[in-house]
Amino acid sequence: MNQIVTTVESWLDNVVIGLNLCPFAAKPRRNNQIRITVSTALTSEVLLADLQAELQLMAATPSSDTETSLLVVADMLENFEDYNQFLALVDKLLVQFEWEGVFQVASFHPNYCFADTPVDSQENLTNRSPYPILHIIREEGLEMALKSMKSPEEVYKQNIKTMNNLSTEEIKQLFPYL
Repeated sequence: MNQIVTTVESWLDNVVIGLNLCPFAAKPRRNNQIRITVSTALTSEVLLADLQAELQLMAATPSSDTETSLLVVADMLENFEDYNQFLALVDKLLVQFEWEGVFQVASFHPNYCFADTPVDSQENLTNRSPYPILHIIREEGLEMALKSMKSPEEVYKQNIKTMNNLSTEEIKQLFPYL
């Protein structure tokens, strides 16, 4: 499991922060406020229980200690369609426990593909990670971060531009798991 965490940390440092895909990630990373947990679940039920436990921990922990959490799915959801279907269960969990507006779950996957985007499009790299990841974000922190930005709606456009400007060699270095 240590190797999984190390791989995710490398992706976080070199891709997410290194390419500035998430302008909000550097500060909590510097302040050790990003929690990385590995789920070894083999069923959706167990993975949902792991996610629920992580959300409950986040709800009970001040943001000054843990701003955000990455739940890494080590042993299932390798297929992107299965992962996408699981996200519907994630949404139901947020509703069930009245966490809508408190937390949101962003998604990352090794085979991530945006709707209506060709599978081999480099823009998909913005959400490609070494493992399936459920990223728990505090809505309050996100809202504060967005208010501090001049043009938050431009982030995704800049991310696509960044990815499209990567050379084949840079992609191989940054995404060795692809």
